Amino acid sequence: MTESHVTETPTETPTETPARPLRVVAVSGSLHAPSKTTVLLKEILASVGRELPIAAHLIGVHEIGEQFAGALRRDQLPATIEAELDWIEGADLLIVASPVYRASFTGLFKHLFDFVDQYALVDKPVLLAATGGSDRHALIIEHQLRPLFGFFQALTLPIGVYAKDSDFTNYRVSSLDLQERIDLAVTRALPLIRSRRESLEAAL
Repeated sequence: MTESHVTETPTETPTETPARPLRVVAVSGSLHAPSKTTVLLKEILASVGRELPIAAHLIGVHEIGEQFAGALRRDQLPATIEAELDWIEGADLLIVASPVYRASFTGLFKHLFDFVDQYALVDKPVLLAATGGSDRHALIIEHQLRPLFGFFQALTLPIGVYAKDSDFTNYRVSSLDLQERIDLAVTRALPLIRSRRESLEAAL
């Protein structure tokens, strides 16, 4: 009897393409550095980063404000500001924060978003945050920020994050309650962020 020898070809295990990091753009409306508002944004970014792989980009109006403050139209902007607008419009997730200034957000924060295309943020998840001296300013999120991004038809996430001066020590978050609010806002946002991303990837 002749023996037959069968040579087995090793089966390659299909490898999954790693998911592209979530493009997260944070915009600080603070006019100063150091800034509690920027610290708050960084803490929110860190919380998102613990849950998802992210590529983060932070925009501070205190650094770039002089380059766009006098412009009236987008075609008057320098290339550096156009690049920042591209980041905002191309983000998978926006995190925006402003200190309270005369019961609203800062003028430079609003002026930056005056140049964003009206339809570039449609259905884009936006996490809202703000800082102020005391709890009496907390309604800025519902009365000022949420209507602004409602105009853009953005998907403003259900829980915003408001922080007061006493939540910080030496420009670090020192309040356990604030950290818990940050984590809760991110946890509640994750299903919406993932759903939005899956819809976009399915459309490709």
